[in-house]
Amino acid sequence: MLPTPEAVDLIGLVRDIAERELRPRAAAAEEAGEYPRDLIRMLGRIGLLGLPYEETYGGGAQPYEVYLQVVEELAERWATVALTVSVHTLSCWPLATHGTLEQRKRWLPNLIGGDLLGAYCLSEPHAGSDAAALTTRAVLDGDAYVLTGAKAWITHGGIADFYTIFARTSDDGTRGISCFLVPADTPGLSFGAPEKKMGLSASPTTIVNLDGVRVPVERRIGREGDGFGIALGALNSGRLGVAAIATGLAEAALRAAVAYAREREQFGQPIIDHQGLGFLLADMAAAVESARALYVVAARRHDASQPFRHQASVAKLVATDNAMQVATDAVQVLGGAGYTRDHPVERYFREAKVMQIFEGTNQIQRLVISRELRSSG
Repeated sequence: MLPTPEAVDLIGLVRDIAERELRPRAAAAEEAGEYPRDLIRMLGRIGLLGLPYEETYGGGAQPYEVYLQVVEELAERWATVALTVSVHTLSCWPLATHGTLEQRKRWLPNLIGGDLLGAYCLSEPHAGSDAAALTTRAVLDGDAYVLTGAKAWITHGGIADFYTIFARTSDDGTRGISCFLVPADTPGLSFGAPEKKMGLSASPTTIVNLDGVRVPVERRIGREGDGFGIALGALNSGRLGVAAIATGLAEAALRAAVAYAREREQFGQPIIDHQGLGFLLADMAAAVESARALYVVAARRHDASQPFRHQASVAKLVATDNAMQVATDAVQVLGGAGYTRDHPVERYFREAKVMQIFEGTNQIQRLVISRELRSSG
């Protein structure tokens, strides 16, 4: 599938904006732990927070293949910003795909219009990869559900304008989970202190506490008990977002390593001309290209309404493992300089690690892939 002229122009526009607005601010903001809400609003107003959603509701109606390339361009300049776009898109997915026509008309335009920011609340302190074990409760009380519990590792916790929250409405296993769209100003909703992370410091991650949070029935997305399936469907798409972020991060690490290897001389020639380093860089380039190809293939299946769960897990697994390896090798190429904060590769190294963990650890991806292989035999 060849990209349309519109898609080429969009990706080029994003590349220019990211180079001009994101790259110059990334290092200092990550060092200070400052979330760039002004940049997110700017990206929202040019339509980047609703790219894959219908034009009817103010979205960009772009194929997932194009949306993911946009995410990669952002990630190459600043992973935190790309993560914001991916998580926000994930947060809107349940409403956009499982909401009633009335719900979508009422809420989706504001959610993807540019000013609002979303958070996706599935994980809990004792239910991370095992989402079916979540214990947050939603008890029906008249015309509202009362939510009680806690969500953990929530990106945008404390700064989001709305929270897509999964809670247990019965004890019927995976059929006892429901999905709710909760405004940030709902009484009883509170947040823990931001986690002190090794990377992505500008992106706040917190506990979300629900202490008798009253949510009108009309804010339940899908039928009662449909939440687990909604959550998994959202994660299949979200994993492609992580794959694109990891690919952009790996591309940034590769470019930094190549630039250094061209300039740094040892034994009378640039170190890129030494076969040991040259071959290492070649392997890094192959890893980046492989990751990109995998997420594009998965996205094309998504866009063609074909099953893509297997391909999404493969793309997430390979892209994030490759990003970790490429970032590690980039530090090695720079040697002692790569271990200092004078160069960005040490930050890429720290940021790459979490890619193997969120949206389902890579051990979980291997489990998903192996089960798909077993059932397809």
